[in-house]
Amino acid sequence: MYVETRGNGPALALIHGWAMHGGLFAPLAERLADRYTLHLIDLPGHGHARDDATPLVPETLAAELVARVPDAVWLGWSLGGQFALRAALDHPHAVRGLIMVASSPRFVVGEDWKHGVGTQLFRDFGEALAKDFRGTLEGFLALEALGSAHAQEELRSLRAQAFERGEPAARTLLEGLQLLDRLDLRDELAMLRVPSLWLSGRRDRLVPAGAMPAAALLAPNARSAVIANAGHAPFLGAADEVAHEIDRFMQQLP
Repeated sequence: MYVETRGNGPALALIHGWAMHGGLFAPLAERLADRYTLHLIDLPGHGHARDDATPLVPETLAAELVARVPDAVWLGWSLGGQFALRAALDHPHAVRGLIMVASSPRFVVGEDWKHGVGTQLFRDFGEALAKDFRGTLEGFLALEALGSAHAQEELRSLRAQAFERGEPAARTLLEGLQLLDRLDLRDELAMLRVPSLWLSGRRDRLVPAGAMPAAALLAPNARSAVIANAGHAPFLGAADEVAHEIDRFMQQLP
């Protein structure tokens, strides 16, 4: 993994989503670095860690994350939330709080979970990668921006930054899609021992806004907030609102 550190103050570590890297959090870094020490993570196979062949196993990476950045609040966006949540569940002594941004304990729908995408979506993306790698990534970026009040601006930002550190490794992308397709951590939320904040964009087309309030109800000491005009990447189109919610959460921690 690769960790970029900047700023001053209590530690806040940020984990990116599928096919992205820590540089995408630049709007938040601009707003928070004067109050917090930010640790921007590139997961294995992504960004500056593109040549790191470590498998995307949440339990293994969570242990490495808290070893490298102890006593931090962990923020995970989309797929990155699976690693942040795993760190909070497995290492509560080293995690001060958890912020889930457009990241659900379960990404696909089920008989008892309506807050997800169709069961075939991530499998279809996996099959498409083998046929048209760059085109599939572009399609996923469009899905992430879809619905936002600032969709075109966000899509331009996603396209501009997605490959500025090189293309992510194809093997890692397949591993990430498999995690998005199969992980279901709802039953473990009752055991979450750290405070948590669940942020969603009301216009999100990848993680329905209702997923975050529903998840917060399953966890003790949890709060949810919905950003009205935002999509799947609310920190791009509504950076001020997201930074405000993060700051509010950080200030309320013991």
